[in-house]
Amino acid sequence: MSDEPTRRGSLRSKRRRLPRRTLVYALLLATAAVIGTGTALFMKVDEEEPPKPTVLFEPSFAKDGLVTNAFAFLHPSNPHARLSPDWITTSGSLFAKDGAGWTGVPDAGDTGPDSARHTDSAVFRLATRRRDFGPATVSMWVRLEPPVTTPRTPARDWDGGHVWLRYHSPEELYGISFRRRDGVVVIKRKIPGFGSEDEDEDNGGYATLAEGKRAISYGTWHYVTASAVNLPSGSVLLRLDIDGKTVLTGQDPTPGPLRRPGAVGLRADNTELFFRDFRVMPVHSTPTSD
Repeated sequence: MSDEPTRRGSLRSKRRRLPRRTLVYALLLATAAVIGTGTALFMKVDEEEPPKPTVLFEPSFAKDGLVTNAFAFLHPSNPHARLSPDWITTSGSLFAKDGAGWTGVPDAGDTGPDSARHTDSAVFRLATRRRDFGPATVSMWVRLEPPVTTPRTPARDWDGGHVWLRYHSPEELYGISFRRRDGVVVIKRKIPGFGSEDEDEDNGGYATLAEGKRAISYGTWHYVTASAVNLPSGSVLLRLDIDGKTVLTGQDPTPGPLRRPGAVGLRADNTELFFRDFRVMPVHSTPTSD
């Protein structure tokens, strides 16, 4: 006698019981899912996003064209002067090129109102209109072409690119050289009537606070940051970073007026300079020791 019906009945019986167990499991899983979802939602509500960094100054550049030049500095009321709300160019010309700042090809000659014939950027001096930057870091991407010479500007060791911090006037500022013709990186202070070294068209002289060797390549982009921070002792700590690495630090033990806020800017000598993503950010924490 075959037991096939018995097996079939047994199978049907098992099949009938499966939905009950499945329902129990489903209820348990659903409960766990609800609890898990609630926990996840609770955690999301409690999580705080990190604060976004404060940017004090972040100028933008048009695609192409003259931004401002020395003519505008010397003749601000002239109807043809190209004035910038962000920048003052005391020497040379500032252009926009592909959304970046650019000195133009350096030469020596009168810019006129539009810098059409000459850039005069063999001696390039650029400062922000704002002069309220105290403890701060200037960061940007820079690209320099190999240095040149002109009849007015022969080859000099310091030909290259430099950042200005605490700029009070052409005679009173900090200058940080990130690429010089001689491959030296330098942190200097310029004070009125100092008259010791590196005399130039701006009058006054520079005193060296720190010096090292670091020659970045020409024709490629590099990330440069320069900072000035007031120390509790009364001195000012200055630092230069290139491509994410600190390459030079120096201190000014007697900053005097340069402990106060000032403008920031750029200087280039006999050098075609591009810069983009220029930012000034505050230094929120002051070192507690020298």
